[in-house]
Amino acid sequence: MTDLRLRDYAPVPAIRRPSTHVPRAAVPAVDAHNHLGRWLGDGDWLVPDVPALIDLMDEVGVRTIVNLDGRWDAELSANIARLDAVHPDRFVTFCHLDWSLLHGPDPAGALIASLRRARDAGARGVKVWKDLGLTVTDDTGAKVLPDDPRLTDVFAAAGELGLPILIHTADPIAFFAPLDARNERWEELAENPSWWFGAPGYPTFDRLMTALETVVAAAPGTTFIGAHVGCAAEDLGWVDGMLTRHPNFHVDLGGRLAELGRQPRATRRLILAHPDRVLFGSDAFPPGRAAYEVYWRFLETEDECFPYAPGCPIPPQGRWDISAVNLPTEVLTQVYAANALRLLGLSD
Repeated sequence: MTDLRLRDYAPVPAIRRPSTHVPRAAVPAVDAHNHLGRWLGDGDWLVPDVPALIDLMDEVGVRTIVNLDGRWDAELSANIARLDAVHPDRFVTFCHLDWSLLHGPDPAGALIASLRRARDAGARGVKVWKDLGLTVTDDTGAKVLPDDPRLTDVFAAAGELGLPILIHTADPIAFFAPLDARNERWEELAENPSWWFGAPGYPTFDRLMTALETVVAAAPGTTFIGAHVGCAAEDLGWVDGMLTRHPNFHVDLGGRLAELGRQPRATRRLILAHPDRVLFGSDAFPPGRAAYEVYWRFLETEDECFPYAPGCPIPPQGRWDISAVNLPTEVLTQVYAANALRLLGLSD
């Protein structure tokens, strides 16, 4: 026993419980948070075989995927030509903002002009990533947070152009906490040290959440989708407050099953309180059958104590299992597709 290393310890739950296989969503779903482009693929398309992806979508019940990798200008056009133009309504591409424009004259004007070009090229929304607040700087070298006054008109312009903004601000709370024996994501951060933002020079998690609320409040005519459960999956009380205070704020469920599944009652209460403001999203890229099936199981069944990352001996985000939330059919219909279809202007 004394020779067993912690890194080799991978206990299997001994409780005997039913296991429900849900191969297909109860109703056709829209995956409102995914990545199909080249931005995160080191220059290669994350999905090399688009027809095979469509076959998978048909099999698991996904009618549309939102591709968040459009970037801008030529890269945006390449994504739209490869996905949206060839397979209308099966794929919807969001653009990004080129923050290097902050280094030039009239940065707000340049960014708004970029949004207009993206809209005219076929972008259906905007993805604002966590680099805004963590690494983006202006021409003086100062870090630029989301609530920088120079960006107020830019976010308002997105609403005027009919472009919803899916915004990812900050990261899990543990990524901002001291990197010591008390950090619940220590193993994950040890494998990915660049994901830790607890060092001097970075804003705190709470400062970034304050910035997010300021942005949403300052642009009431713009639809915001807070990525990863409003960017605060470990603080559903704060997310509930955001949804209550700001009717233009929505959330997606992408990439946070590990957090939601260890607080299933609070998660269910949040969704039932705001059924028209929660969007399904997987953030599982490249998309795969197992990732979708665990989401269907989480949202549709009463199963308890099952892995959020099937096939991984050591779960990547923490050594725990999750329990499901068993949403009513009418709420599933909204979360799976109706809310996204409404925000994206797609036909049912």
